[in-house]
Amino acid sequence: MLLSRTSEYGVRAMVYLAAESPAGYRSVRSISSDLDISFHFLTKIFQQLTRAGLLRSYRGPNGGVMLSRPASQITLKQIVVALDGPDLFRECVLGLPGCGDARPCPLHEAWKDVRSELERMLEGRCLDEIGNEVTRGRLRLG
Repeated sequence: MLLSRTSEYGVRAMVYLAAESPAGYRSVRSISSDLDISFHFLTKIFQQLTRAGLLRSYRGPNGGVMLSRPASQITLKQIVVALDGPDLFRECVLGLPGCGDARPCPLHEAWKDVRSELERMLEGRCLDEIGNEVTRGRLRLG
């Protein structure tokens, strides 16, 4: 897959939170169970998303996580960048250092276009749109 497992799980979990109603703190354990994601791995992902300002977390027996702002204000790109950094939109698809227009790798021209399109797509999709589709049963998370 193009995205790291961290980003895959992070996006799925954030869409899950956007699709849940009413909004409020959700137990990490219940999210982990519902999405079949390792509790410890998901906890680390949620820590990164909290540090990035995309989630709020609350400790304790009634604690959990919730979106830090309306789902309409969180894009998929923000999630991916929070978890993996912006390198997906800058680096060579083959991982070659110095790849660019002056010294391209064999896939440079094709990847440059795909990378730009991927960035536009992730930037143009907000959690509320996707969460609504999941709620209506048109999309699945598992």
